[in-house]
Amino acid sequence: MKTAIVGAGISGLATGQAILARDSNAEVVIFESDARTGGKVFSEITEEGYLCEWGVNAFLDKSPRTLELCEEIGLNPVSGDVAAKKRYVFSENYLHKLPEKPPEFLASKLLSFPGRMRVIGEIFSGRTKLPDETLEQFGARHLGREAFEKLIDPMASGVFAGDATKMSLKSCFPRIHEVEAEFGSLIRGLIKLQKKARQQGKKDTPGPGPGGNLTSFKSGMSVMTDTLTAQLGPRVRTDTPVSSISRDDSQYTLHLENGGSEAFDAVILATPAWAQADILDDLAPGISKLLREIEYPALSVVCLGYRAQDAAGCMDGFGFLVPSREKRSILGTVADSNVFPGRAPEGSVLYRTMVGGARCSQLAELPNEQLLDRVRSDLEDIMGLKAEPEFVSIYRHERAIPQYLVGHADRLEVIESHLHDFPGLILTGNAFRGVSLNDCVLNAEKTAEKVVAAAAVTGK
Repeated sequence: MKTAIVGAGISGLATGQAILARDSNAEVVIFESDARTGGKVFSEITEEGYLCEWGVNAFLDKSPRTLELCEEIGLNPVSGDVAAKKRYVFSENYLHKLPEKPPEFLASKLLSFPGRMRVIGEIFSGRTKLPDETLEQFGARHLGREAFEKLIDPMASGVFAGDATKMSLKSCFPRIHEVEAEFGSLIRGLIKLQKKARQQGKKDTPGPGPGGNLTSFKSGMSVMTDTLTAQLGPRVRTDTPVSSISRDDSQYTLHLENGGSEAFDAVILATPAWAQADILDDLAPGISKLLREIEYPALSVVCLGYRAQDAAGCMDGFGFLVPSREKRSILGTVADSNVFPGRAPEGSVLYRTMVGGARCSQLAELPNEQLLDRVRSDLEDIMGLKAEPEFVSIYRHERAIPQYLVGHADRLEVIESHLHDFPGLILTGNAFRGVSLNDCVLNAEKTAEKVVAAAAVTGK
């Protein structure tokens, strides 16, 4: 079966690799509109010696498939420093360390005493009657308004650069949705799941957090996509945008912007949803319309380097998030040089700050000077960081992370029903079922299974 993959980000590259791992004779061609591969994965080592991540910063080592992929392509991941486990939330003019254990939670001043008691009272919570609800609805109902505003709201902006008042629990955090559906209370569910894991002799028991250790590579996340690209070799065609797709009998024809065209038995679209919509306008206008409903807010990443002595005592962990109730310009800051070695020159530190997202996308579009002023002002107020940075680099994403808003799951069901009319056409990428690199790699594996199974049935 001759298969086209459109998009050479992590989803497209991992899908190509997974198909070839199952069938080394498979005919696979990957089309990429840009001059480079990797999509939102791009690591830049600057002249000053800083290693800046344009997009994806790391992955959690809790996903076996991503670690298996690293082994298959000969990569040795690097685990983040233990300092990465210290995370903070800025609230009421103070950086509060996020509690990791129940005694720390009880002693933390992040939530008021009534707020902490309300969280404990979650054990008496029940199931929702709504088929889908926002993170705000879920958080306030289970944990109370204060916990939503100080914990769930900043988490939504940290993971998705999203607005928790609009985002779908079912689509953003499907496992939490499942636990609530089964047990009602998250606390009751967690206790029962931990008991079950111990009975089965498992060392890793479920916890309230996402689990796993932050993981990357010595030279940054681009190592993964660059290695995949090198191993896929001439199958990857960069600077080759696909403008549209047509279908004739059992084959699809990709029409390229350079005027060329090529026929395939199967087509996998692994670009952002808006790019898939453009490509499918003529072939499947119904699907195209649904894909355009997936929002992508703007986001800017501001990397600042300082002499270590000028930033002494400012940040001793992974970083911090800022709740929307604080009315700040920034969403949060990661101390990259605290997490992985080699992110800053000797004697320097690197901070990476996010601005914009669904909460305030217009801020991401400010001119460089205004954007930098806002970031530095917030870092001075939050961290006490007054020194002039010795290094500045700004990375802009006009359309950053796809937003899984309420109704997202229903939209996917309708898209799937439309796809029944187009056998051999598969949509994948982070616009559908998970935005993390782990999600993309796992979905790539599932996509490859579909393609190879279909090839076995058709005999192509």
